[in-house]
Amino acid sequence: MIPQPADRWCPALAPALMLRHDPVRGTDLLVLPERVVVLKGHGGTVVGLCDGTRTVQGIVGELAERFPGAPVATTVPAFLDSLRQEGWLK
Repeated sequence: MIPQPADRWCPALAPALMLRHDPVRGTDLLVLPERVVVLKGHGGTVVGLCDGTRTVQGIVGELAERFPGAPVATTVPAFLDSLRQEGWLK
């Protein structure tokens, strides 16, 4: 599959992955087959918006409203791209 350009890509979790919140540790987890990735900071919030309906710019816009002044325009696309390169987002 050829990846969509960032302006048209609507990220979604790969089918075998789940986003879960660990209330004991107070953190979000990306649960993969035979592996768990701890998402730091607002990583879980970002991944939670990856439902396949929003473009990257839509996700950035929503996060900019939630977290005024945060550098989401530069950090979120890079974060999503790194998750895509790992194969965790489609």
